[in-house]
Amino acid sequence: MWDDHGARLPVTVLQLENCQVTANVTTVRKDQSEYHAVQVAASDRSAKNTTKQMLGHFKRAGVLPKRIVKEFAVTPDAHVPVGTTLSAAHFVPGQYVDVIANSIGKGFQGAMKRWNFKGLRASHGVSKSHRSAGSTGQHQDPGRIWPGKKMAGRMGGKRITTQNLAVVRIDTALDLIFVRGCVPGIDDAHVMIRDAKKRMVSLSRAHQAKGLYEKVLPKGVVDLPFPAGTQELAQTLPPVVVAPSTRVQSPFTPRD
Repeated sequence: MWDDHGARLPVTVLQLENCQVTANVTTVRKDQSEYHAVQVAASDRSAKNTTKQMLGHFKRAGVLPKRIVKEFAVTPDAHVPVGTTLSAAHFVPGQYVDVIANSIGKGFQGAMKRWNFKGLRASHGVSKSHRSAGSTGQHQDPGRIWPGKKMAGRMGGKRITTQNLAVVRIDTALDLIFVRGCVPGIDDAHVMIRDAKKRMVSLSRAHQAKGLYEKVLPKGVVDLPFPAGTQELAQTLPPVVVAPSTRVQSPFTPRD
């Protein structure tokens, strides 16, 4: 995409697939404090491929069977009615999000590709082991290799969180979210999007601890939908909302 100044920026397009609320969770911990969460499910699937336990759970919620079920911790006043369909308007252009998914699996790889090892000498003194990891153990004491040693092995296929990605655009008609940068996972993979924990949530908690109760939001974001951005809210907004550019001046104009 291109911003207001004509500068090009990379984006990844994510789509909400019939994302609905299936339950509100309230649990009392051992210290008598309460844990509150909203359970959200997305991506419809056939009843034939769904277990009977989950079929009953979705039937009580009044929604179609889903492929993905996730739980998000919320404050006690942020419970959402069961069956509510969330829209792309839940994410405001200009805010920051974290995207979580399983990374692309790359199979069994050597130490140089897996851990960015330098490798052994490429010319003198090395015989047919240029890409080897080198020595991995010690002397008789301890006489073994410590757990967690960086060696060759299976690479990728792990849960990866890409933090602080800016939402640059939303499309409420098609439920599309345009985030700046790359996200983990293969094409058409299921990903989880949440508010940026370090850039938004942590700052708000720190200000609350100091007695400063004003909201800490990114530049250009006035407020976030509370408790959720529903389809009814999306109908009151334009079909496409674009975030203002964060650049102070155009990169194509000469500086003084």
